[in-house]
Amino acid sequence: MTALNRRSLLHRTTRRVRAAATRAIIRRHKNSGSVFFSDTTLRDGEQMPGATLDPSEKLRIAQALEAVGVHSLDAGFPASSAADIEAIQRIVKSVRSCIVTALCRTVPSDVDAAVEALAGAPRFKRGVSLFCGTSPQHREHKFGLDKAGVLRMITAAVEYAAERFDIVVFSPEDASRTERDYLAEVYREAIAAGATTVGFPDTVGVLTPEKVRDTLRYVQDTVPALREALLAVHFHNDLGLAVANSLAGIQEGANIVQCTVNGIGERSGNASLEEVALALALNTEQYGRTSEIDTTKLHALCALVAELTNVPLSPMKPVAGSNVFKTEAGIHQDGLLKHPDTYLPYPPETVGAGGVQLVIGRHSGRQAVQHRLQDLGVPLTDDQVAVVLDGIKRVPKGVAIDDDLLRDLAAGLAPPLAARRS
Repeated sequence: MTALNRRSLLHRTTRRVRAAATRAIIRRHKNSGSVFFSDTTLRDGEQMPGATLDPSEKLRIAQALEAVGVHSLDAGFPASSAADIEAIQRIVKSVRSCIVTALCRTVPSDVDAAVEALAGAPRFKRGVSLFCGTSPQHREHKFGLDKAGVLRMITAAVEYAAERFDIVVFSPEDASRTERDYLAEVYREAIAAGATTVGFPDTVGVLTPEKVRDTLRYVQDTVPALREALLAVHFHNDLGLAVANSLAGIQEGANIVQCTVNGIGERSGNASLEEVALALALNTEQYGRTSEIDTTKLHALCALVAELTNVPLSPMKPVAGSNVFKTEAGIHQDGLLKHPDTYLPYPPETVGAGGVQLVIGRHSGRQAVQHRLQDLGVPLTDDQVAVVLDGIKRVPKGVAIDDDLLRDLAAGLAPPLAARRS
């Protein structure tokens, strides 16, 4: 046997061994009962206008995501810029427990850029995420190709990537508007070409949970090869349904959920990692699935991403909004003082947030006002509290009821209210 033949035999044997190991990992993942979170804040989230991150900021977020328990990081698009390559290189040197993937179009040069960016990462901790538009809109207007032409482009790129990576993700862009029979064919061919995970992206965010369930059932019924690959779902929030659609995908057997922190991303954003993870954690009896996400670190993670992207959180944002554990309503305040469970869906410590805040204002009740005054060392009788409460209701709009004003009202020393207008 020549040296060339020996090298060729060794290469083929090595590939078979690695492929067998990959299939074993996939089977273990599928049988684990776990949902794996793949975070795309650093790539899809950063596409949000104004949310640009530099490499050091990406590294900080990647480290926080690793600490919270995500399974994989969609770390960037190396073919797009040298900055993305630098960020990915810094991430793979620091992050060890997560798989780090790089986004690629279905062209060899993108895969080559990913090889450069991910160099140094262990084989089973690095991968590529290929995408190609498959809907009629993309075939006609982006590529000018028929179904067969797009399919050839996909299989060639997946085969090229599989020669260089053990982890190859393929997602048919605009899958939700792709004909079902063609979508199933795309999945079958991509898996045969070497894809270890296939994604189902609702690129323009048009699906409802019912349509998600129906489509995923069809795909799993018509693509037997999915036994050998993981199924990921990726939803955009144009109808405000990205989280609900992700949960529907989980219920239909999706192994991986692709999300962003705070739901940032194109247009109306993506599914919020923190919302999907918390909904799953609080409803394990419904979904029968678990995850590795440490929910007690979610509040801090959301704050970090909001700070570094300069995309502020709405006060009503689930999990991390400033109003989540804050109330001014008298009935709610009275109930919370008697027992937090009366008006809380979960304790603040579940997500690592601070305690409940009872805001004193026009809508506050007697119990909350008396409780706050006692905390300030101003004990009053019920009748005296009623007088203070009446004074609070007379405070003009725009004037904050801070502790100093509350003390003044209690002492009957409040200066003219007009002087306190903001």
